[in-house]
Amino acid sequence: MRRVTRATTAGLAVLAVAAITTGPAQAEPSPGTTGSVSGASPRGSGEQLPKGWLFTGEGAGRHLVWTSSEPVPMGDARVEFYAGDKLLGRPVASKDRRSFRLPLDTARLGSPEELRVLAGGRRLDAVGAEEARSLAPRGAAPLRAEAQLPVNPVDPGKPGPYRTAAGEYALPSVKLPGFTAPVEMQARVIGPVAAPGKRPVALFLHGRHATCFTAAGEVTGDWPCAPGAEPIPSYQGYQRAQQLLASQGYVTVSVSANGINGQDWNAEDGGAQARSSLVRQHLARWAQWAANRGTAPASVRAVAPADLNKVLLVGHSRGGEGVNRAALDSLYPAPAHQDGYRGPVRWKIRGNVLIGPTIFGQNPVPDVPSTTILPGCDGDVSDLQGQMYLDAARGIGKGAALQSALYVVGANHNFFNSEWTPGQAKAPADDDFAPGENPDPVCSPGTRTRLTAVQQQQAGASYIAAAARLFVAGDDKVRPLLDGTGRRAPSAGPARVLSHAIGANRTPAFLPGPGLKVSGAGARLCAQVATDESRSCLPFEGAGRSPHFAFWEALPEPGRDAVAMRWSRPGTTAKVSAVKPFSLKGSASLALRAFVPANAPAAGLDVTLVDASGRKAKLGRATVESLPGSEATASLWAREVRVPLAAAARAGLDLKRIKTLELTQRSGSRQVWLIDAWGWRPGTPAVTASPMPRVDFGRLTVKEGDSGERTYRIPVRVSGKGSGQIRLFTSRSDSEQIQSRLVTVRAGVQDVNVPVKIRGNTRYGYDMGYDAFAKSVRGAVIGSHHGGVMTLNDDPMPDVVVKPVADRVTEGQALKWRMTLSAPSDADVMGEFRFLPVTEGTELTTADVDPVWLEENFGEKPTPVRPLSKIYDDPSLVLAVTSRTGAELAIPILKNPASQPERTFKAQWFTLDAKWEPHPGPVVTGTVRDAS
Repeated sequence: MRRVTRATTAGLAVLAVAAITTGPAQAEPSPGTTGSVSGASPRGSGEQLPKGWLFTGEGAGRHLVWTSSEPVPMGDARVEFYAGDKLLGRPVASKDRRSFRLPLDTARLGSPEELRVLAGGRRLDAVGAEEARSLAPRGAAPLRAEAQLPVNPVDPGKPGPYRTAAGEYALPSVKLPGFTAPVEMQARVIGPVAAPGKRPVALFLHGRHATCFTAAGEVTGDWPCAPGAEPIPSYQGYQRAQQLLASQGYVTVSVSANGINGQDWNAEDGGAQARSSLVRQHLARWAQWAANRGTAPASVRAVAPADLNKVLLVGHSRGGEGVNRAALDSLYPAPAHQDGYRGPVRWKIRGNVLIGPTIFGQNPVPDVPSTTILPGCDGDVSDLQGQMYLDAARGIGKGAALQSALYVVGANHNFFNSEWTPGQAKAPADDDFAPGENPDPVCSPGTRTRLTAVQQQQAGASYIAAAARLFVAGDDKVRPLLDGTGRRAPSAGPARVLSHAIGANRTPAFLPGPGLKVSGAGARLCAQVATDESRSCLPFEGAGRSPHFAFWEALPEPGRDAVAMRWSRPGTTAKVSAVKPFSLKGSASLALRAFVPANAPAAGLDVTLVDASGRKAKLGRATVESLPGSEATASLWAREVRVPLAAAARAGLDLKRIKTLELTQRSGSRQVWLIDAWGWRPGTPAVTASPMPRVDFGRLTVKEGDSGERTYRIPVRVSGKGSGQIRLFTSRSDSEQIQSRLVTVRAGVQDVNVPVKIRGNTRYGYDMGYDAFAKSVRGAVIGSHHGGVMTLNDDPMPDVVVKPVADRVTEGQALKWRMTLSAPSDADVMGEFRFLPVTEGTELTTADVDPVWLEENFGEKPTPVRPLSKIYDDPSLVLAVTSRTGAELAIPILKNPASQPERTFKAQWFTLDAKWEPHPGPVVTGTVRDAS
């Protein structure tokens, strides 16, 4: 029997109005409990929450809770609650990670059937999973065997000549802003022995994982670990890659971040700034040891001296976002109040390797070369949002830094770290890819496309070494492994690793946006993130979305476009034209990033360029191949294809004034999405960082006041040099609308003006949140990307007056009571009627009331017959009392042909205050007379 208690029903009416804050986890409800609403939901009484959802509310405040049928492993993607397209907030997990609880206050949730749980773009709630399967854009088509890529002449995955030594160090813990407990300073060091001179440094940072485990196999996210538990050594999980780099002459250090993982649940940026601070704390120690080697720990003195002028950062998952922020903070310092390291920067970061990274801030550092590894079977950051480290960096900086993406077919999220891998880890570990009830044709273990853990770790080590050799050592011979040329490293074994890139020696050609005109057969400029199907590149709902189209905090999000093309027959042409002619002079090829549906036949496209005078030249044919995909993968990822420009020169095309790209389909009916196109030539240019302004958002809390209008400003700090442009998004908690505009950040102007007008009054109301967040468009970087102003209600809640409308009725009529407010109010006042037992006379039973009313409000049948006060242990109905219409409790009574005694109903009203504490009100009594 489903039990509805005061705690269950007390928050159900917040479907009408609720708001988002953050707070600690509370005691958890029973799994699978649901609730219903009477007179409170926006579509009238009787709306029922989906399976697994409930509201709680006594004592600790109002909360929306979702309970999973299975524990949700602690991972790097953030679990998020949505109502339709609106992000409600990020809930806190219970200790067993089955229940997730979101504090609520004033935002409008809408209809209960719109509630859903997402993590990395993947739906976690059971109803959502079924829906995702039904909306998937493709089935599990037979997978095609593809020829291996040509071998690169230089294989960076071969061990080097140096003997290595390994050890660890543990320094005093450090205090980081926003965290109560100190964070450990512990690391694993593996480096070369007797290598000549100072050696480059590779620092590894693991992602967000469980922090502690016991001998009995229990894992938790605590910090510090409870007595009897010990830390999970996630930092020891990259020793294969460390050993390879060390043999090649790199000093490697892998640092522990359990202290951040155990406390970052309430960090607005997911802990990115804290991870950056931790990385730079370690780099600062290494700089000190480099200057005075005698003060270094034994593990550091056992390896060759470190060259802090040559640093490669390697970050896994949230560690990827952390090292990206560390590179950004090293070039453009963070505000002192939010940074845990304020010392001098005595190192130079030459490149980043980001493995399955998160990018909550959408703030890539543009002038540091990077390689982003995207696991094709990622079950954690399953939307592969790390693709934005390339796509969102386009046009921000100078463009000389190579920004590369590697799509690793058959790799999952966890197995890049051996301490997250079953059979290798000291603590309990699992395969993050979860196929559900049916095996997945691409990612289930044992399928042709799925890598084993050892294969995946070997491939990861090889391509980390490739990035080190290109970014740090400057060896251009390994660039074809990373930049979309289409080469493979034999040391990566059977792993199929595909690449594309932007930056380096590329020049912009056709970049979808306002500067393009699209025409021809089935071609249109489409929005990468849009809920409007007529504008969207892909259906908003459904599994297997493109990582290029991974959505962020803004829905829709202007400024992100692509070209969608659909051909129904061969020989038809799509045209993409620039508003102004541009130059491809000096480029060797035209490089296109494009994709076709997963498992689809390849699309053969004849590529033609047209100059400003109308002269045409057919460059050749490009073949866009698909990736293996299923309903559980993000396989709509752009392949890089290149066509030489030699034919354009032979045809006398004016390469300084190119205007139009024509794509003619030669393969039959096909769909192709074009991400962008570039002029390409070989080589890796030197990279220098641009002087840029840095923008950081903060938060402010104010009281509304009793009268007048005051203007506050969302705290925004601009530092650094130069000028640029950001896209600013603003919203308020009582609206689903998100406004956006472009803002120029000028040199010497120390803030961005985001005014918030607050009008004071003496009426009770909800707290109101005004939010702002931003991403860079050009010439600027973003640190803390999200901020706002919270306006607190400072007026007392009005009393609720309860009056009988019909408290003595005959069978066939309805008992009714009316609730009104004692004073005008801008917010509903919540309350509940708790059903009480009748001590004298005959109590009204489930057989006396309309069964539809009973089902809608309690989810129960009339039989077995029991008094209304015994439907559950403590039944009640919640109502929202509005200033304009009040509220009404109505209990419809059945007309019984048999003679019945007079029956009595009894209940007490409780008003629920802003903290959801109940305050007792009047007791009401109703009488039902026999109609026979």
